[in-house]
Amino acid sequence: MAKTPAKTTRATQALDRLGLRYSLHAYDYDPEAPRIGLQAAEALGVEPGRVLKTLMAAVDGKTVCLLVASDKEVSMKRVAAAFSGKTAAMLKPADAERLTGYHVGGISPLGQKRVFPTAIDAGALSNPVAEIHINGGGRGLQIRLAEGDLVTALSALVVALV
Repeated sequence: MAKTPAKTTRATQALDRLGLRYSLHAYDYDPEAPRIGLQAAEALGVEPGRVLKTLMAAVDGKTVCLLVASDKEVSMKRVAAAFSGKTAAMLKPADAERLTGYHVGGISPLGQKRVFPTAIDAGALSNPVAEIHINGGGRGLQIRLAEGDLVTALSALVVALV
């Protein structure tokens, strides 16, 4: 049985400040799952393409945030191109935790310690009013909100990343 979701996280506070509608969904987080986003989708009974994983990377040494469907893999060439850079690489987990203030498996694109340039894979979005899931700022916690609201909240680029 899933634990009761936290009432407030830095991610929900960010959405509240913007006046955006969302709902919280808790699930039993499995730290041994080989792919956390896929485990979240299965636990919530949601298509994997409707659950976005948050990835932290560096483009030419500058930190960026990426959102990609949980069943897809990001292309580093496309990530570099999206941010007009030459090279891109994933951050080490410890660096991602230090920079975002969240633990791996619970990194939300919202409410991070600092605001980083963010891109959402265009293939993960279908309609501005369609609902999508992102990490809610804790392991085992997802936020469901409208795609258009997510793009607005993050001031995100929408570009092919896979």
